[in-house]
Amino acid sequence: MCAVVSQLKTVRLRALRSAQKFGVAGRSCQELLRKGCLRFQLPVQGSRLCLYEDGTEVTEDYFPGLPDDAELVLLTEGQTWQGYVSDISRFLSMFHEAQAGVIEAARQLLSGERAPLRQKLLADLLHTVSQNIEAETRAQDPPWFEGLESRFRNKSGYLRYSCESRIRSYLREVSSCSRVLGAEAREEYLRILGAMCQRLRSAQYNGSYFDRGAEAGSRLCTREGWFSCQGPFDLDSCASKHSINPYSNRESRVLFSTWNLDHIHPGLSVVLKQFHAAACLLFPNRVGCVHLDSAHVTPARGWMTGDRIEKKRTIVPTLAEAIQEQGGREVDWEYFYSLLFTSENLKLVHIACHKKTTHKLECDPGRIYRSQKRPKRRRPARKCQ
Repeated sequence: MCAVVSQLKTVRLRALRSAQKFGVAGRSCQELLRKGCLRFQLPVQGSRLCLYEDGTEVTEDYFPGLPDDAELVLLTEGQTWQGYVSDISRFLSMFHEAQAGVIEAARQLLSGERAPLRQKLLADLLHTVSQNIEAETRAQDPPWFEGLESRFRNKSGYLRYSCESRIRSYLREVSSCSRVLGAEAREEYLRILGAMCQRLRSAQYNGSYFDRGAEAGSRLCTREGWFSCQGPFDLDSCASKHSINPYSNRESRVLFSTWNLDHIHPGLSVVLKQFHAAACLLFPNRVGCVHLDSAHVTPARGWMTGDRIEKKRTIVPTLAEAIQEQGGREVDWEYFYSLLFTSENLKLVHIACHKKTTHKLECDPGRIYRSQKRPKRRRPARKCQ
């Protein structure tokens, strides 16, 4: 039995199986318990009160220090409460059932919630369970398509287009570099660029990466459309376990546009500089090549361009000198293609995991140029004896 105190205390009381909360006032925990059981039509015998926050049981010793407007949970015999985690577990257990009850329960809790942190948790939970993931067409989920052109009739089609747009933007950056090359180098550069364009067109600009209807090996999401952050370029995974399903609702679709397809090894600008250097190396005795710098573009004199890139960017540390001595090797454009446009060198990362610092990684010196096959020596014919 709880001791009676003179000060009247008002609390917010809820039962374990109910999302409703009621204000109850009393001068003792026994009075609060009795009024609560009456409100929720529960037996007083075997019932008890505990704090919603962490499950601490309200005893006669604890009651005098109970703050006004505290939130309590009324438990009957055999019931337990571990605080916030109990609510989370209860909601998670309902995800595989009809979600109408989950949504209504979350809305009721949110309507009476005052603590900012719990408001945020409930709002996020409500956002999650209100998703319409299975819907695919505009007719099935009209709100998802708000703000999009009428030509997009299904979710997969739009997200495929979104991925293609990102890849096309990388292609435009590669293409823009041709302007700074001399006529001879530009011809070779555009030839290689044409081969890349042809490969991208045949792959439909790798739009399948965002298409949940694509084959498992060619998409970055689950069959339901869930994407997981692959972590910063210098880590193997995402420590924060970021995930998102842009197929679920309009808000998730918009937020997904802030996720990055990040180049891992090395950054796009470094790949472009190495690609440019390789194109110029094909013409070591011709003027007109210029080196690319992050701050400005400067005419190059003679063939010191490769040496300067090597010093400033620490790119292909010994390969440039070797090629200058050996002369025209063939650029392995497929290697650069994989670095620039494919998941071999692209990571999908949450904006918080997108590090904008210099990656300080280099291309593989052994793959920048195709290895030259040496002609087989013919053995002299043996004389018949």
